[in-house]
Amino acid sequence: MSNLAFREPSFIADAIRIARKDLLIEFRSRSGFLSAVVFALLSLAIFRFSWDPTAVRSTLLAPGILWVIFTFAGLLGLNRSFNVEQVDRAMDALLASPVSREAVFAGKALGNFVFVMAVQLLALPTLALFFGLPVGPEWWGVLAVALLAGAGFVAVGTLFAAVASNTRLAEMLLPMLALPFFVPVLIPAAQATSSLLAGRPISEVLPELKILGAFDIVFMAACALAFPFTLEE
Repeated sequence: MSNLAFREPSFIADAIRIARKDLLIEFRSRSGFLSAVVFALLSLAIFRFSWDPTAVRSTLLAPGILWVIFTFAGLLGLNRSFNVEQVDRAMDALLASPVSREAVFAGKALGNFVFVMAVQLLALPTLALFFGLPVGPEWWGVLAVALLAGAGFVAVGTLFAAVASNTRLAEMLLPMLALPFFVPVLIPAAQATSSLLAGRPISEVLPELKILGAFDIVFMAACALAFPFTLEE
């Protein structure tokens, strides 16, 4: 028999399969994604029509609005990622499979990352349109900030979504647990976005980018190690 037979699946392959499963479920129902998109667009519209252009410049106001909306729209997706496993106790079957719990975390986090970035990619052009923001190469820097912040956001959020999913008050408990840990992500992300939209060069936001990168590395590793203890057999 070939020694390639019955080869143990790799960590990355397992994570991709889990992320693909979650994204296919979301693609078929679209309930979580549509809820997050509607929330983001409605929030942007409300902020736009309550904004007085003579009182504050759009480049000062827009970054804060963007990251507030990103946070709460992202929480909708994080809740969804483990709610889908509650139906027919699918999580028990997942834990009984020969997939490591760290791979489960990585797959869930990857699916959540795709979800929140899809919402962000719709929110960014809408933000620019509603607030008359200049469109130029600085938006590549904003996108880089969004990617770095999104990675740290979903690492922490996926861990606490798993903790909250074992309770009856998951929708209330997740924001209470996760929001304090989002602060180290949201503050440098908002500062970097504000500087970039004001026309400052990318070199001036390197300290914020380094903070986001360090947060991603530390919390991805810490959350992956802590994740197995959040699940019950």
